[in-house]
Amino acid sequence: MISNQPIPPSDGQRPVTPAFSVWRDPWWLASLPMLLFLTLPLLALLLSVSPAELAENLSKPQVRQAIEISLKTTTIATGVTILFGTPIAYSLARRRLPLRRAVDTIIDLPIVLPPAVAGVALLITFGRQGLIGSWLADLGLQLAFTQIAVVMAQTFVAAPFYIKAASIGFATVDIELEQAASMDGASTWQVFRHVTIPLAWAAVLSGSVMTWARALGEFGATILFAGNYLGRTQTMPLAIYIGFELDLDVALTLAAILVVLSFLVLFIVKGILQRELYTFSGSK
Repeated sequence: MISNQPIPPSDGQRPVTPAFSVWRDPWWLASLPMLLFLTLPLLALLLSVSPAELAENLSKPQVRQAIEISLKTTTIATGVTILFGTPIAYSLARRRLPLRRAVDTIIDLPIVLPPAVAGVALLITFGRQGLIGSWLADLGLQLAFTQIAVVMAQTFVAAPFYIKAASIGFATVDIELEQAASMDGASTWQVFRHVTIPLAWAAVLSGSVMTWARALGEFGATILFAGNYLGRTQTMPLAIYIGFELDLDVALTLAAILVVLSFLVLFIVKGILQRELYTFSGSK
């Protein structure tokens, strides 16, 4: 008699359900409507752009510029987030911060707020007549409607993804290992670099990728704070928006590129993390 029970794990691997039994699984069948709802629009988008159209649209200057600006600004935004977000993530995981709940809530706010609200908040803070922007203007510095504004908008909405993920990763590191390294003479930085980061690297990597992907798709805060200037602040999402009015083929091309690029990055990183998880489980 053929059994539908999962195959027992071996060598630290997780149980594997036989492929032929998946379609008899009521939970899997109940999952299909939502899975199809999420998949079909993306598939339809990809099918709407032929290879010939893709190659033709990629040769257009506005398309190349939008891609270059997006990749440049999202990479910078991710780097800034890692640099300044790591201390916050570690403090949330290990320190008794004053007003910790308030700090944690502030970090979560950009995730739930409409991006347009974030854009307005940045504009009235760093714009020419803003709270801080007016002082900067007196010094001859302007942040709004520049590529710096693009990076700031992306960082504002995407940084919480890294901070939350990294904080969870740091919290899972055994504090006794850090204390043992300190007792052996390691400095605080050496403990963090050689003990904490290697043990929490999966969460750090996952948070970094989620931050990069979120920054890549940022639209609302960017268009309000940085504007939509061709070759200067026009990222891929902004080019898609204007493309629906001026050139639908360009909009579809950039949208398809965004989908494929985001999928590949997330898929590869998930594979790396899953492999490391299996290796870690098998080594126990």
